[in-house]
Amino acid sequence: MGRMRARSSLPLRLTLMGMALSLVPPFTGSTLAQTTATAPAVLTPNVTARYRHDRAAFTQGLQYVGNGNLVESTGQVGESGVRQVELRSGRVLKSTPTPIASAFGEGVSVLNGVAYHITWQTGVAFALDAATLREVGRYRYEGEGWGLTHDGRNLIMSDGSDRLFWRDPKTFAVTRTLRVTDGGQPVRHLNELEYVQGSVYANVWLTNRIARIDPRTGRVTAWLDVTALTQEASATARRAGQPLTFDDVPNGIAYVPERGTLLLTGKRWPTVFEVRVPGVRVETGTTGRTQPRR
Repeated sequence: MGRMRARSSLPLRLTLMGMALSLVPPFTGSTLAQTTATAPAVLTPNVTARYRHDRAAFTQGLQYVGNGNLVESTGQVGESGVRQVELRSGRVLKSTPTPIASAFGEGVSVLNGVAYHITWQTGVAFALDAATLREVGRYRYEGEGWGLTHDGRNLIMSDGSDRLFWRDPKTFAVTRTLRVTDGGQPVRHLNELEYVQGSVYANVWLTNRIARIDPRTGRVTAWLDVTALTQEASATARRAGQPLTFDDVPNGIAYVPERGTLLLTGKRWPTVFEVRVPGVRVETGTTGRTQPRR
């Protein structure tokens, strides 16, 4: 997600600062003691490989689909779409624009051979054949669309609030709603999502944090601090003469089961990072290996 256009006005920057600060739960004497006692661990990803990423890709969704390939969705009106990408080279193998040209594309998730692609404020989700990217259906929904993943049976969607929505992939109807909290406080601006081994990982918009969420309770069980990745991506972009802008934030999480790793990137970042994270395990019997570029 990333909806801003102006990049230099003081009021906008103050607004962004206020939004970022609003992500920090307010503390009172009682909540401070409670939160300190139950604070989730802060984890630092360990980079194992780096891959090229298209600087024009305003990443809104990311999923590893095996055989060394990714499905990625991009945003911005007139630039939104879904693409198949070779991880090792960053080469776009196939792409299609978001079917409604005026729509701002958001997350994507592949389930049972269908790539579901949502939109920000258009209220339409598209079903695309995952192999051909040809549209095979569409659904209407209420509210905004931000991130999308699945748990093997149902789609899970975010709308920029502190809520996650489970949706029936056949009808896109909401079957369950869950509020996400940390220390009893709401975690707002949930963005790109990935379901990994019983947890939902969520980028939090305008921050360097990824929440690991228990889908049974909505509680954050750990935070991933990706500050170092943001700093490296920013330095790489600056050296290339194309600095990141304020809305080129971390966004994009994909699980590689055969290596037990995560792929992390951001909007218009030059790099996809492959990382190891405590608690994420290799899943045996999976296929689709690719050799990383060190």
